[in-house]
Order: sequence, then structure tokens, then C-alpha cells
Amino acid sequence: MPTTETIIENALDRIVTGYVFPEKTVAIEAAIRGRLTAGAYADLDGPALCAAVTAHLQEVCPDKHLRLLWTDEPQSLDPVDEDGGQAAFLARLRSENQGIRRVEQLEGNIGLIEIRLIASATEGANAIGAAMQLVAHSSALVLDLRGCRGGAPEGAAMWCSYFFPDDQVHLNDIYDRSSDTTRQYWTAAHLPAPRYLDRPVHILTSGDTFSGGEDVSYTLQARGRASVVGETTRGGAHPTARHAVAEHILVTVPTARTINTVTGGNWEGVGVAPDVPVPAEQALETALKALRPGL
Repeated sequence: MPTTETIIENALDRIVTGYVFPEKTVAIEAAIRGRLTAGAYADLDGPALCAAVTAHLQEVCPDKHLRLLWTDEPQSLDPVDEDGGQAAFLARLRSENQGIRRVEQLEGNIGLIEIRLIASATEGANAIGAAMQLVAHSSALVLDLRGCRGGAPEGAAMWCSYFFPDDQVHLNDIYDRSSDTTRQYWTAAHLPAPRYLDRPVHILTSGDTFSGGEDVSYTLQARGRASVVGETTRGGAHPTARHAVAEHILVTVPTARTINTVTGGNWEGVGVAPDVPVPAEQALETALKALRPGL
């Protein structure tokens, strides 16, 4: 296990060279180095060290994707294996059914899809299509994102594509610091299941809904394509790379930022505000009452 000083130095190096807002890295580096010099981390290791450094990072820069994370799964420290956490993310998606927890047909011919992770648009396309095929003939749809903790931007765009008629909707842009480029995200031209058009869609959210789950919620809400029911989400809008700085410690560094084409902004730090605010545990019941008032 590297020393605490080495872990923090490696983490700061990743933040300084990769964080999407380089002008903020001077203050970040000064704050963490100051704590290190003062001995704030001297008696900490493992999860406790990660929690302390994360709290101090977010004290000076309240970006919820900027974190030091403990992982029980050992990580390779070999530079040739460095991929920003992509391989681990894809493996997790495979083990969790591409993020789709359940698909149901509820009373009143209302479809329900519970999503825990937003899959990639490549490996996840067939699973997303299978879920959408099962609800294709429902009269209304509920997307349960209350437990959705994140995922892939291109996967979020694919989920959103099902609710628009063609490939002519410019959903959002993502600016990437490392390449100094902006990538546009549009609705997909071809999908493996029918599009879900001209029927109501309600999205359920909680204070735990994060990142990719917020992307889907914010995008469909901004376009007037879905009503959001539940709690204001957690507020993390920056696509992020993960780098191993010790065998069991990762630093997560936001390397890009999302720009919604309707609002010109995103949900970073503020979350997605629901159209119908209710406690998360009441969100499904509330949505169903709105979708089937006669039942």
C-alpha cells in the first residue's frame, strides 16, 4: 500500500491535469496540501482516508463527482491498464442486467421500467430495446430512476431517443477538457424497439438519483416529454474518469461538462427539481394516480 502522501500526491496530479475547470485546481491543490502538511490525514487509511479527503475536496469545490473512493475490488496500477474506469463500469453493467432492475405491466396498462444504471449505447442497446419492447403497447409509462446512481452519456441519449419521433432532436452537448472539444448528442436514427410517442411518461426521482439518472430526467423534462415526480436529485452533471491511486483507492475526476440545448445549463450542484414534489417513497403512488385517475 502506498503511503498516504503518495496517494494524495497521485490524486492531486490527476485532478490538476484532468479536472474540467482548470481554474479551480489551484485552490483545490492548496487546500488538500495544506491539510496534508497539517497532519489531517496522518492517522487515516482506507475508507476513512477516502471520506476525509472527499469532504475536504468538496469543501473547496462542491462538485459531487470529485471524490476519493475506496473499492473492495483490487485495481491495477499498471499504466497499460489505465482506461478511466471503463472496463470496470462495463463489467458492472453486465453483472447488473445493463442497469435494468425490472419491467412490469401495472394495472390500467401502465408500463414500469426500473433503472439502476444507465448502460452504454453499444453493449446496452439490446437490453434497453428489450425493456422498451415490453412496454411498447402500454398507454403510459413510468421510468423509476429513484435508485439510479449514474452511467454513460451516450446511453442516456439512447434512452431519451425512444421518446422522440426521429433523429432530429439535439439533446445536449458535452465539452471535454482533455481534447478541448465539444461532442453533440442527438436522438438516434435507428433503435432496436419501437419509439414511445404520444403517450405520457412520468419519471420517479429521489435524493439519491445521480449523474446518468439525472441526465435522462433533466433532458426529458427540459423538452417537455416527461413529468418528474419525487425529490430533487443529487446534482452531479460532469462526466467522470476514475483512476487508481492505490490498489483499493480511486480518484474520480470530472473531465467534461454537460450543456443542455434547451436550458443552456445543467443540473450540477442543484439537481433536477421535480414537477410534482413528494417524498421518494410516495412517488410511484402519486404518478399512478395522475396516470389513471379513473381507477
